[in-house]
Amino acid sequence: MPKLVRFYIRHVLIGFALAAVFTGLLLWLNVGNLWHLVTHTAEGPLAAFLLFFFNGIVFGGVQHGVAIMLMAHEDDTTGGHAPPAVAKPVPVRITAGRR
Repeated sequence: MPKLVRFYIRHVLIGFALAAVFTGLLLWLNVGNLWHLVTHTAEGPLAAFLLFFFNGIVFGGVQHGVAIMLMAHEDDTTGGHAPPAVAKPVPVRITAGRR
């Protein structure tokens, strides 16, 4: 399997693991009375799965994006910062004219 595909799958799985923890905490802490809604309605398990799944998509995408942005480049000599801008004086010719 190519390295890029392994990289993507690994970080998406990390994102889904974080989504599982996040969804579990939402239900355990009963935020917005979610635990009651999930356990006392017929559609509760489907709602919990969809909450986990859509959070997994978001967390997986964010995890993948952060992993890409944190990749180090050895040839980067600026340390990720642009060099400071230096203002240079520009001569301006002013001609006197009639008004």
